[in-house]
Amino acid sequence: MEVSKTKTSFYRRLYVAWLIDSQSAASVPALMAATGMPRRTAQDTIAALADLDIVCEFEQEEGARHHAGQYRIRDWGAVDPRWVEQHLRQIRQVLDYP
Repeated sequence: MEVSKTKTSFYRRLYVAWLIDSQSAASVPALMAATGMPRRTAQDTIAALADLDIVCEFEQEEGARHHAGQYRIRDWGAVDPRWVEQHLRQIRQVLDYP
């Protein structure tokens, strides 16, 4: 079954937001490790969360250099994070993520 690019893009954003919010993968390297996505895709996906009104902010580690820190979801907007969690298996399957 072929899945549209719109659906995969939407699911990728939801999954990245969930990974960040659950602290499973709250940095670009951690997202890359968890999903296998390239750095640029991870960065672009984080930036695209705002298109869904998901507020994601980077928190610099105190005293750290070179942008060391992690992302935090401040607001899910109209998205229900419980729905994302309940559908993780389906989302991972569509995205072909582990």
